[in-house]
Formats: sequence, C-alpha cells, structure tokens
Amino acid sequence: MADLQAVVFDWRGTLVTTLNSEQWVREALRLLGRDQGAASVAAVHGAIERAAGNPNRLEAAGVDSDKGLHHDTYYSVFSEAGLDAELADALYTVESDPAYNHFADDVAETLHAVSARGCGVAILSDIHFDLRPVFAEAGLDRFVNAFVLSFERGMQKPQLAMFRSALDELGTEPRRTLMVGDRASYDGVAVELGMPTMLVPPLTDARQRRLHHVRNLVGSVPTSS
Repeated sequence: MADLQAVVFDWRGTLVTTLNSEQWVREALRLLGRDQGAASVAAVHGAIERAAGNPNRLEAAGVDSDKGLHHDTYYSVFSEAGLDAELADALYTVESDPAYNHFADDVAETLHAVSARGCGVAILSDIHFDLRPVFAEAGLDRFVNAFVLSFERGMQKPQLAMFRSALDELGTEPRRTLMVGDRASYDGVAVELGMPTMLVPPLTDARQRRLHHVRNLVGSVPTSS
C-alpha cells in the first residue's frame, strides 16, 4: 500500500497476549496463596460466569468507556458471585495489571518498520487504564503518535467515533489508514468508515509471529533507516 499514511493497532489480542478467564482466576488465587487446582479454579470461574449472566455484564457495551463504571461493574459481579473481598481485589488487580499482557516478539520490528516508512501509528484500545507507561517501559513509545483509549474518550469499540478519533489524532484519511485488530465485531467495523482493515488471529503466545502481514503491506524498511 504505497499510499498508506498510518496504521492503527488494537492492543490486547493484537499486540499483546491476554489471559483467558481460567488463567485470570488461577493467577488471582496464586497471588493469595490459595489452592489453584482445577476444581478451585472451576468453582470461582463458574460463580463469576453465573453472576455475569448472558450476555456477559463484564463485556457489556460501555464498561470500558469509564474507569469508575468498569470498577463498579466488576465488583458488582464479584459480590453477586459470593466472592470474598480479598479474592475480588486480587481478580481486579490481575485484570488491571499490564504485566500479564506480553508484547509479541514481532511488535518492535513492526512498529519500527511502519514508522520508518513515514507512517503514523496509533494505539486504539478498549481499556480502563493508561497504556502510555506500558509502551514507554518497553521502549516502544517513540513509534506511537497517538493513544486512543476508551476510558479517556468516554466511548469504546465498535462505536465508529472511536475510529474517527484515531483518524483525527493522526490527521489521516480513512482510505489511507490501516486498522489492525483481532476481533471482527469490534475492530472490523473500521471498514464502515472506509478504512482498510486487517484481522489477525488473537495472540495467545508472545512467540507467535503474525505482524509480518502488516510489514508486507507497508513495505520493507528503507536501508537508510
């Protein structure tokens, strides 16, 4: 895509790994020094699942658009699940700690390649905490021109306004801005604005290399870089 101006990346599942629900519960139990056997994990996970309901309140529209709403929603579910305060706190700590989200091995080279081609980079995420320190700690912040985070914007994907915000921050045209994500129902709606969109399989292991597809579209890094 020779005329590409920018690339917008989702965070969890696209650039970093994310714990599944069983791993989330197991890690919270580990932090408390409690039994992490299959039966214990299943009991806690089942209680949360029943309390969250169907559709899942923890994934309801708007939950990530406000930090307070996110906190209150999770703790309401934990309370209805009959979990004690210690376990509730541990679960929320794990959910809110980016140390559990590991960057894929090919993230740095991909962001470098995109930047070296003169393209802007934005991180667009449904999240309830600031990602800037995460990128700074990994030495990746120098490649990012804009962070569009749901809790700061008061909205979240799949609202088209989230994608418009990224375009506004980058100052780019939809047809010349690539959206990269891992969920069709959230990231894929960018096509409705005319943004070319690439969906990659959700990242389950940091060693998985899927972002070469982005580099292939952007083009090889100039040798002078």
